[in-house]
Amino acid sequence: MSDEKNYEPYESLHKYSLLWEKQINDFIFLLTNSKEFVKMSHRGTDLHASFLETFKKNQETLAGALNFPTKNDVTNVANLTLQAEEKMEALEEQIWDLQDSVKSQNKEIESVVEVSKEIIKLTKQLKTELVKTKKELSDTKSLHAELQELKFELLKMNDFKQEFETIKDLIKAEKSAEPVLTSTASGN
Repeated sequence: MSDEKNYEPYESLHKYSLLWEKQINDFIFLLTNSKEFVKMSHRGTDLHASFLETFKKNQETLAGALNFPTKNDVTNVANLTLQAEEKMEALEEQIWDLQDSVKSQNKEIESVVEVSKEIIKLTKQLKTELVKTKKELSDTKSLHAELQELKFELLKMNDFKQEFETIKDLIKAEKSAEPVLTSTASGN
């Protein structure tokens, strides 16, 4: 057995890469560790920020002129849509609860009517019960009619909301188009 060392190419490559890395880091440190570089990068950043601001303003102006929605418009519409959906879901749940209660009342009334029909033949006393159940049925129908009116009013409210949003958007457009005059008053 000999005392010779095996040649490891990866080990030498690793040493060279560490040496190169140190040299490159030193070079970058020397370049960036100067006041001129900091000033130049600050100016470049300021120039880039002003360019982006100008670009954003021009984009919003162009979108307004072409009647395209901007990112803010889409965000506002999305928020309003979510709010409207939440309200609609709450109303739907209330309507479902009302419908369930009306269905359960209808089932109860139907069962009472069936029993009453059989018992009417036997006694006059149960005739009054039949009259009561018919009255409850008419009350249920009036509740159902009121529910239909509520649905109709809800549809009207949705139409009103859309018209209101349109008027609101027109008012915003007029306010943004009109210059605002300010005056200063001295209080002596």
